[in-house]
Amino acid sequence: MSTEGGTKALVAALSANLAIAAAKFAAFGFTGSSSMLAEGVHSVADSGNQVLLLIGGKRARREADEEHPFGYGRERYIYAFLVAIVLFSVGGLFAIYEGWHKVNHPEPLDSWIWAVGVLVFAIAMEGWSFLTAMRESAKVKGGRSWVQFIRTAKAPELPVVLLEDTGALIGLLLALFGVSLTVITGDGVWDGIGTLCIGVLLVVIAVVLAMETKSLLLGESADKDAVRRIREALVDGRSVTRVIHMRTMHLGPEELLVAAKIGVNAQDSAARVAEAIDAAEERVRAAVPIARAIYLEPDVYSAEKAAAGADPAATPGGPGPEAAH
Repeated sequence: MSTEGGTKALVAALSANLAIAAAKFAAFGFTGSSSMLAEGVHSVADSGNQVLLLIGGKRARREADEEHPFGYGRERYIYAFLVAIVLFSVGGLFAIYEGWHKVNHPEPLDSWIWAVGVLVFAIAMEGWSFLTAMRESAKVKGGRSWVQFIRTAKAPELPVVLLEDTGALIGLLLALFGVSLTVITGDGVWDGIGTLCIGVLLVVIAVVLAMETKSLLLGESADKDAVRRIREALVDGRSVTRVIHMRTMHLGPEELLVAAKIGVNAQDSAARVAEAIDAAEERVRAAVPIARAIYLEPDVYSAEKAAAGADPAATPGGPGPEAAH
């Protein structure tokens, strides 16, 4: 669902941005407005970003091989991080430079009606793209707020499009503000101030994107609900008595690695323990279908070891509260 919805939102955003970019550059040619130039570059950057995300989604679907035994799911995160870099450098820094130049060397606008008409058209197109992203995101958002969705979503496409479209709409309003005040006052400084505001906005959005994508690249765990369902599925109360400790990590938006040490009965034979592990894996995959790689280590639970406290060497990165055994 998230892959299909993300692709639909990306195609809608790409179509809108290509049309908007052409209109903005045409308006810049007629008016000389730095706000229109900055917004045109912004739309080009956004279009490139959507192409990057589409490429990342396609490359992530490659089958696992000997060199990459866990597959290529994280390519979607890499391309999303590239989007943040493009938005920061091409969109944000260019707009700041252009705005600073226009503030220091203000120029009057020619044929300002072109700029206003294009901005109204662009707002309508960006609004359509934004509503498409909102509808597709609502299908997977659940009970989370929009801020929580952007911060916790494992698939990067929808949050990226939402942030880009939000920034684009605000940027268009800032451009309209700068152009309008320039026309009213006859002072081109306002056009430069509007451009500076657009640049700062794009830099902020790029930093937020980079921070969230960096967390995904490092390897995020499954969300709390998925962790709870996995723990419940592992324990059957007979062959598997408890989860001693567990780690989860997203190999991609729809691929989850589960590694756990589970408590088994001391008197069970090796064959029975193997059967218990196989059954536990089946229960986990039924409860959380994206759990593709599951590694279970059987152990005999010891109350004495549990009372002694967590063992820092239990797993790489340090154990959680459930690590004692």
